[in-house]
Amino acid sequence: MQTHNSIHDFFSAKKTIITIGTFDGVHLGHQKILSQLVEEAKALQYESLVLTFFPHPRMVLGKENSIKLINTIAEKKQLLESIGINHLIIHEFDTKFANLSAKEFVEKILVGKLNVGKIIIGYDHKFGKGRTADINDLIEFGKQFGFEVEQISAEEIGDIAVSSTKIRKALLEGNIELVNQFLGYTFEFTGKVIEGKKIGRTIQFPTANILIEENYKLLPKNGVYIVSCKINDTLFYGMMNIGNNPTIGDNEQSIEVHFFELNQDIYNHNLQISILKHIREEQKFNTIDELKTQLEQDKVFSENYITNLL
Repeated sequence: MQTHNSIHDFFSAKKTIITIGTFDGVHLGHQKILSQLVEEAKALQYESLVLTFFPHPRMVLGKENSIKLINTIAEKKQLLESIGINHLIIHEFDTKFANLSAKEFVEKILVGKLNVGKIIIGYDHKFGKGRTADINDLIEFGKQFGFEVEQISAEEIGDIAVSSTKIRKALLEGNIELVNQFLGYTFEFTGKVIEGKKIGRTIQFPTANILIEENYKLLPKNGVYIVSCKINDTLFYGMMNIGNNPTIGDNEQSIEVHFFELNQDIYNHNLQISILKHIREEQKFNTIDELKTQLEQDKVFSENYITNLL
């Protein structure tokens, strides 16, 4: 997959089949559109192209400039590449771009820059200044400028339409099973192992402290979770605490993972961690011994859960 950092960096002599959107999460609904894009590109002998934006339009246009996202740019690239997309354009979304009329967007961008032959679009797609144009307008532009338009219906799971908004809500509620069901893969994050206070090792629960550099990455609510991670080509399971360590008296949020059966130095490693299940809320204990007792119970629960997975 070729990645382009602007619409203006892209050129294709071949016609393109395009889909457009933020694709935050690259969830089951997105995958339905993207898989069809890849299949039809092969059949038509077009180049498959995903046009997405960063920052998220809601960061620029709305009051939600602090919106957190399910995927980082790197994670989104990895997911799109795995589906088989030929080209990914990550275009900077700003007020100038947002003020393009629907016709300007179609004529100058889709036709003039991207050589569009066909567009596959989601059932609720809106575009142009003020998001006033919809699928019917796009069909009319297609007739005018000579490209096809195909609409994809909502992916349904248990009669509930999948959406990035619903996945973000489930993450904030700690409902990892629902998150993973809607995504169609296990929710992950990537971070660097940094030095911590080393309190965990004093109670036989050494932890890897994880720093996530992308501050827009959404994480589940504070609590204890079962996780997995491939380290040096070996899969390890463990349990993770996201929170403020109230028993220790910390104030800043931290991410700490205790890996089972890991006996190697992983400082400064970048780890891609998968979150499998929420165990419990973060708690404040009266003593370190009470905390240790609870961690031992969490470990037994986690190991039983993992045994049932395997």
